[in-house]
Amino acid sequence: MSRIRAKNEEIIIRAASRVFAEHGYAATKTAVIAELAQLPKPNIYYYFGSKEKLYRAVLESVVEPLLAASAPFIEYQDPVVALTAYIKSKLMISKHYPYASKVFANEIMHGAPHLPTDIVEQLAEQTRTLTTKLNDWIAQDLMAPIDAHHLLFAIWASTQTYADFNWQITTALGKEELDDQDFDRAAELITRMVIGGCAVKSLPAEH
Repeated sequence: MSRIRAKNEEIIIRAASRVFAEHGYAATKTAVIAELAQLPKPNIYYYFGSKEKLYRAVLESVVEPLLAASAPFIEYQDPVVALTAYIKSKLMISKHYPYASKVFANEIMHGAPHLPTDIVEQLAEQTRTLTTKLNDWIAQDLMAPIDAHHLLFAIWASTQTYADFNWQITTALGKEELDDQDFDRAAELITRMVIGGCAVKSLPAEH
């Protein structure tokens, strides 16, 4: 892929993420996306072929980091380290992909009518991997005997809210947009709640 094509596709996806987030799939017009991207409307179809394919590209732009966020569960055996890194990764998605995150959440809230089957399967497999690891830690007495699925749901809700309910949060904080310090504070608080609330322990030190 040429650098120009990659750059234009990124510009279009970024613009489409905002328009889909603000108007929904049905009400979104490619002309509005093209205007926001400052590109000719034919470029939308040249690069993506259709509004449906562009919508999928927007979903994929946030699904990729969502899937990558589970890497700490594979990389680290220590549950404190893994959960701390996982929560941070999830918050960074809300920070760096706010509009695409809203598009994804809106898609889910409407029953995922446009979410491709392969993406659904990847997300389901990820959930199975995460819950298996959490249950392994519970079996090792490294965590309290909690419901692994509901712990994940709580983490997803508390981290994704910084994208999906950004207006409410910035209004409450009396600022126009969230900064790095806000996300750091959120990560610290959510991590403390999860680690403390689930009695998560570090692996015993090796001697």
